Amino acid sequence: MNKFFCYRLFGAMMAMVMLLPCVNVARAETPSVLVETAAVEEQSVEEALTAYGVLEPDPDQVISLSLPHAGLINRVWVRLGQRVEVGAPLLEIITAPEARMQFLQAKSALDYAQRELDRTKRLVEEQLATTAQLDATKKRLQDARATLNALKQRSQGVEKETLRSPMDGIITRLDLAQGQRVQADTTAMLIAAEQRLIARLGIEPEDLARVRPGTPLIVSPVFVPGISISTKVREVHAMIDPKTRLVEILAPIPEQKSGQLVLGSRVIGRLHLITRKSMVVPRSAVLTDKGRAYVYVVEAGKARRVSVTEFIDDGEHIAIDGPLTPGDKVVISGNYELTDGMAVRERP
Repeated sequence: MNKFFCYRLFGAMMAMVMLLPCVNVARAETPSVLVETAAVEEQSVEEALTAYGVLEPDPDQVISLSLPHAGLINRVWVRLGQRVEVGAPLLEIITAPEARMQFLQAKSALDYAQRELDRTKRLVEEQLATTAQLDATKKRLQDARATLNALKQRSQGVEKETLRSPMDGIITRLDLAQGQRVQADTTAMLIAAEQRLIARLGIEPEDLARVRPGTPLIVSPVFVPGISISTKVREVHAMIDPKTRLVEILAPIPEQKSGQLVLGSRVIGRLHLITRKSMVVPRSAVLTDKGRAYVYVVEAGKARRVSVTEFIDDGEHIAIDGPLTPGDKVVISGNYELTDGMAVRERP
């Protein structure tokens, strides 16, 4: 009996010895992922908004030149986009025959009214005319003089007239061509002050509540790197542009900086909204699944999936909100291979 028991005990021990390698192999085959981690940091982050637009002349510094009378455009000395100095000739217009005739008729009417007044005065002295007749003659003389002065201001008394620039600026609109016949009060061109520029930017309607006059921003040309101009929002419009589907904001360019920019340039504006404390992680730590952001936190050698909300992304780091604390280790490399609860090996 004892001998039989010893044989059975010996057999059981041998079976356990043979199973040990299998147990070790099973343990060795437990899946794990080699990852790299970084600590969650708490920093002061600035919430910003990016807007795109174009550089335009300040509407308050644009002059519209209109033709004072009908005529024929004889010469045009300027082109669209050309710089002009104050007093520079812009165009020459020949007065239309009808406008010239109107001036001559007004001049003749004034001469007649003056002679009629002189005759009425003599009749009053001879008691052959009344004071009322004299007053009526004076009124006709005043009307004739006012009509002639108005036509003189419209330059209808000259055969040719040269329009000159009233200021230094840039021709931003030109609606006339040589040989063209025009009517009175036709807009000839727009001249914008070269040193008074604005950035016209567009923002999404849902961001409108976060932007107000005085919001600081940095304006930079899209295609000219290295130029950054600090300014503030001057106007925030209250309707959606039907062409861009955006809400427009205007920001003036300081005069001392306007020489670095070209009118009509495409620009990008970075608006600085608020600064607040937030947890920051490297950009590679944040993954998305069906539009929802999450990170993997390493705890006791295992990866735990944590849902987060991202709100500021500067290209290198992302400010997030979620159940994290400063110092937590988040996976920044190898996280695409992880699942919740998987074992991990940290890269030394």
